[in-house]
Amino acid sequence: MVSYEARDVEKEVLDLWQNKKIFSFDKNNNGKVYSVDTPPPTVSGKMHIGHAFGYIQHDAIIRFKRMKGYNVFFPFGTDDNGLPTEKLVEKENKLKASLMDRQEFIKLCNSYLENHLGEFVQDWKNIGVSADFDLCTSTISKDVIKLSQRSFIDLYEKQREYRKKAPTMWCPVCETAISQVELEDVEVDSTFNDIVFKVEMQEGKFEDLIIATTRPELLPSIVAVFVNPQDKRYEKYVGKNIISPYFNDKVVIMSDDKVDMQKGTGVVMCCTFGDQTDIEWYRKYNLELKVSFTKDGKMTSLGREFEGLKIKDARKAIIEKLKEEKLLVNQKPIKHMVNVHERCGTEIEILDSYQWFIKYLDLKEKFLEIGEELNWYPLHLKNRYDNWVKGLQWDWCISRQRFFGIPFPVWYCQDCEEVIIAPKENLPVDPTKDKCHLDKCPKCGSKNIVGEKDVLDTWATSSLTPQIYKSLIGKDFNDVEIYSQRFQGHDIISFWLFNTIVKSYLHNQQRPWDNVAINGWVLDSQGKKMAKSKGNVIDPRIYLEKYSADMMRYWASSNKLGDDVPFKENEFIAGKKTLNKLWNALNFVFMNVDASIGIFDYNQNEEFEKLESYNKWIISNLEKTIKEMTLYYENFELSKAKASWEKFFWTYFCDNYLEMVKDFFFNPEKYKSKEVEETKKILITISYRIVQLVSPILSFITEKIYQEYFYKKANDFTKESIHLTLIPEYNEVIIGNEMIDDENILINFISEIRKYKNNNKLSLKEELKKVKIKTGEKEINFLKLFEEILKSTLKINSIEFEIISNKQRDEMENKFMIDVDL
Repeated sequence: MVSYEARDVEKEVLDLWQNKKIFSFDKNNNGKVYSVDTPPPTVSGKMHIGHAFGYIQHDAIIRFKRMKGYNVFFPFGTDDNGLPTEKLVEKENKLKASLMDRQEFIKLCNSYLENHLGEFVQDWKNIGVSADFDLCTSTISKDVIKLSQRSFIDLYEKQREYRKKAPTMWCPVCETAISQVELEDVEVDSTFNDIVFKVEMQEGKFEDLIIATTRPELLPSIVAVFVNPQDKRYEKYVGKNIISPYFNDKVVIMSDDKVDMQKGTGVVMCCTFGDQTDIEWYRKYNLELKVSFTKDGKMTSLGREFEGLKIKDARKAIIEKLKEEKLLVNQKPIKHMVNVHERCGTEIEILDSYQWFIKYLDLKEKFLEIGEELNWYPLHLKNRYDNWVKGLQWDWCISRQRFFGIPFPVWYCQDCEEVIIAPKENLPVDPTKDKCHLDKCPKCGSKNIVGEKDVLDTWATSSLTPQIYKSLIGKDFNDVEIYSQRFQGHDIISFWLFNTIVKSYLHNQQRPWDNVAINGWVLDSQGKKMAKSKGNVIDPRIYLEKYSADMMRYWASSNKLGDDVPFKENEFIAGKKTLNKLWNALNFVFMNVDASIGIFDYNQNEEFEKLESYNKWIISNLEKTIKEMTLYYENFELSKAKASWEKFFWTYFCDNYLEMVKDFFFNPEKYKSKEVEETKKILITISYRIVQLVSPILSFITEKIYQEYFYKKANDFTKESIHLTLIPEYNEVIIGNEMIDDENILINFISEIRKYKNNNKLSLKEELKKVKIKTGEKEINFLKLFEEILKSTLKINSIEFEIISNKQRDEMENKFMIDVDL
């Protein structure tokens, strides 16, 4: 047995694919197209194990589609703009963007991408992603900036975008507005603080009223107090003034049905802003706006002596002051859910600021309808999409107060606040350095015009991948056909998937794709989510070096689409075993048979019927496997396709068929020449199909075997790559013939004889004088078809058959019994 040297082979195969442009999309081919909306990975320094897992699973399906005759449109892109790149560059250069000249920082970011992008993309090539890397783009390229700005203008003209000063979710660490999709719910330890307020019952007469809050640092921005109108305890207080502790602000007590009478003391302070309810009351009752926090998360002058303290430090200091003034009467430890920014884990605040929004809350029903039009793989993950759409509460905030992103193509008149939009023919533009195309305001005539400093949310651009990718082959922005497939992880259903549906509908009034395939996460070996802070993150490049890309592809393909799976290294080891077996089994075949004899065309029924029983048997099970794998691949059930192939390869081909026919090569004189020649042709045919069927998964070794043993050896093997050959349609007639042994009588009989010899310490080459088999009539008739090859394979002089009743047969472990006469 020869060990398969994966590393040398995989480098050789990568060079072949690249040099011959094996996976290029043919723009001039008018045949059927399978188009893929590829997720552009965020340039975060290196690929992580989740990337490898997901891309391999989807790549296998795409490779299968290519081998079913589709002209595959599979571009590649990277997501380069926005916070991830900014944070990476800040960390690499030990600096803070806000303290630098904006254009100098942008140059640093572009320089980083220029130096690292090639290496980053190479990681995807190394795991065998079969994208057309000549169709490659970046979300910060000049063409994409132009396209994204055109999208903005298009939606502005459709009155789907607006700029407004409004309460906005804000990250005080990243110092930018964020959208609802960028929130994560996390459970934190906190404290309910029972604080004493004073209600003014009449002039000079006060009553104490206790309000429980987890956020006493919001006291400086209190604008009202609310109770439930059904709460009899507090009826007498409604309409009275109440004075906040320590800060002594006087506000009115009001009633509203949204107050939960069971939470805390049933009395709620409304501050601008602590949560969504505060915003609703602020708007509903036209309350005052009081801002306690700065954009970088510190107390404003409203906090008096606490001004300049960070939010959590201010909370502690105010609690201590309330204790000192005997205004804090009780504290109760609790756990509760808070919203944090998914990028940095910081608890979000709500600040009143000017932002740009896409209006879409009125389209929630339409988005649910589009969700129904899609084919979801797996189906249960559609629930995440539905729940997200139903739970939307905010229009999409698309402006970010950052630096390295796509500029808004907008200027403003400083005197009348008129919005001035760049002409489409001028795109791309950067209003922070480009002069407005107008020298005065078209509304008031003022020459005080300034450019917008904010940048577009990166998802506002990433959600345009259907338009971006088609632009690479000359398609216009409004001329985008529905894609065949979108693939992605389940963690960005509410990010990328939903936002792409939004943009596709608003721009093109259609769904973006027919099929959505969604992969799960890779967890650590204990089943926990990986995180740098936990020290359990796995670098896939280490395992590529230790094992190989095909072993990684074997591991990823062993798992169901959509499942979160713990990382198991033993699956790499199982993959190594499979690669070695495939390499050695086919080496054995080609030591004895040359592929120049070509493929046997058994689809002609008369030709199939002429075959020897064992050749009929292996061909029938091959056809059954082709059918199973085709249906599994088409239904995105990759792990089942792999399992089907493994059963055929290991059990039918290696363990049994090769054992049946290998004596033909060792002792050909014992057999008819017609039988030997027929079997050789069947061996070539089966070996070729074995390689074809698993090539979407084990893409490197199968290419090597094809190039080594098949390519140009016969007219059947003229394609430049195994991945350009066609997997045939399965033959239902052959699948339905008598050679399909669903009960595995033949295999079980062979296994029992081998087991008998092992148990009796006999060599497998030891001759047995006679074997008597007792089973049902149907089973005996089937085994009789293989009598001669069984005697040859198992070294049995004679086989005697005895028919027993079906009842007796069914009581036996393998539905038969054997007696051996040595």
